[in-house]
Formats: sequence, C-alpha cells, structure tokens
Amino acid sequence: EVLGVSRQASKAEIARAYRQLARQYHPDRYRGDPADGEGSGAQAAHEKFLLIAAAYETLKDEETRKDYDYMLDHPEEYYRHYYHYYSRRLAPKVDVTIVILVTVCAISVFQFFSWWSSYNEAINYLASVPKYRIQATEIARQQGLLNKTKEKGKNRRSKEEIREEEEEIIKDIIKNKIDIKGGYQKPKIYDILLFQILLAPFYWCKYVVWCCWWIYCFTIKGQEYGVEEKLYIIRRYMKMSQSQFDSLEDHQKETFLERQLWIRENYEVYKREQEEELKKKMAMDPRWKRYRRWMKNEGPGRLTFIDD
Repeated sequence: EVLGVSRQASKAEIARAYRQLARQYHPDRYRGDPADGEGSGAQAAHEKFLLIAAAYETLKDEETRKDYDYMLDHPEEYYRHYYHYYSRRLAPKVDVTIVILVTVCAISVFQFFSWWSSYNEAINYLASVPKYRIQATEIARQQGLLNKTKEKGKNRRSKEEIREEEEEIIKDIIKNKIDIKGGYQKPKIYDILLFQILLAPFYWCKYVVWCCWWIYCFTIKGQEYGVEEKLYIIRRYMKMSQSQFDSLEDHQKETFLERQLWIRENYEVYKREQEEELKKKMAMDPRWKRYRRWMKNEGPGRLTFIDD
C-alpha cells in the first residue's frame, strides 16, 4: 500500500516504485504546497519518506518479504512476528563462520611465532652454557666449519662479522645435536590450533580405535603390558601431558619401570615418598625457615610498625 504495488509485484517493480516515491518525497527535493505551510509540509514529507524507506527495506529482501507475507496471512501470531523481526534486525552483518575462521587463523599465527620465539630463546640459552658451547665448538672444529670463517686477502672480514658467523655455526650445531623437549621444543605446524581443529576428526577416530585395541588386548585377552603401555599408565597416574613426560630424563623413566609404578599400589607408595621428601627439603630450606619464623612471630594477622 505504501509503495503502491500489488502483493505479487516483482523485485524490479518494487524498486521502480521506491525510486519514484523517494524522488518525490525526499526532504532535499520535496516542494510542497505553499498553502500548507513550509514547516508542516516538510515534516509530512519527511515522515512519508521514512515510511517509504521502511516499506522498501521490508520488501527488497526475499526473507523479510516472506516473513511480512506470513504476518499478513497470520496476524494472530503476534509474538512470532516480533521474534522474526528482531532476530533479523539484530543478526550480525558479517558471517559468524568467517569471524571464527579469522580468529582461529590469528591465534594460530600468534601461537606459531610464540613457539618459535621460545625455541630460539632455548637455543640462545644453551649456546651460553659452557658445557654445550664447548662441545659444539669442538664439533665445529672437527667438521672444519670454524676455519672457513677466518679468511684472508680480499675476503677478509672484521672480527665482529667472524664472531657473529661463529655464533650462528654453534647455534646450528646445538639445534641439530640437542633434542629439546617440553615447552621449548621445536614448533611443528601440525601442533597449532588451526591444524588441530582440521585434524580433530582423524584424532578422534584414531583415539577410538586405540581404545578398542586396548580393551581387546589387555582387558579381554589379558596380555602383558609392554614398555610403552607401562609408561602411558604411569604418565596418567602422574597427570602429566605427553610433552611434559617426554621432557623427563631417561634414567627417571627407568626408575619408574624398575619400581613398577604402573601398578596403582606401587605408585601410591612412590607418591607418598615424594611428598615426604619434599617436606624434608622444605624443612631444611633456609627460605622456608625464615618464612615459618616470620609467620610465627609476626604473621599477616598481627599489626606491626616495623618498616622492614
């Protein structure tokens, strides 16, 4: 009724009617009847233009037009019309999938470069430790890498350039010879969030297959645990991640196997021993002694005016 078109009007007819009425009632173009008064005519044209724009916004989109037609046919469903109107009005303009994808990609990029920064930090630290530096320097001399840095003649370089190249050679040897594990290990692209999400179905299928294999071999058939299975049970008891457990020394894992910690009772005994040993270390630690003395004499619950 506002646009002057029928209910069966096409999209082109609706757009044509809107453009004609918009040119007629646009506040900047409207020239009303002087007898009506300039203020009242302009105000009426402004309200009419807003009504025309609202009608066009409702009918130009197929989904909103379908909702409007449904409202005309079912005027009794009052709250349903309100819900559909505000759900479309307040819906985000950008696709949520794109937002999630961009967020995941940004987190993955930050994660990858953060891991590289931690890995380089570990390499720089190991290069400053005399034990590893001496070993890396010896390997570099045996391979003849340090001799190449000291050239003569036209290719002669400054001491600073030679020192920087020797430093890079030592770091490269440390990267190749030392297997860093745990939080400072060399980053892998498959460990970032984006690939973890993409490979999640594969990991789930792999985990289900592994669970079925475990139940069949060790529950149904009653087979003996292998070394990997024993270490897995021990790791679960200790509530450690795979990277944390891999960062342990080999002799520690051998001690776990010798004490048969995959058996729950043995692990409970080992856990109590570790707790007692920790208590003894804390009791002998001078810092803890000072802390306990302060808690006994001063403590947070006493009011004191001592500056220190």
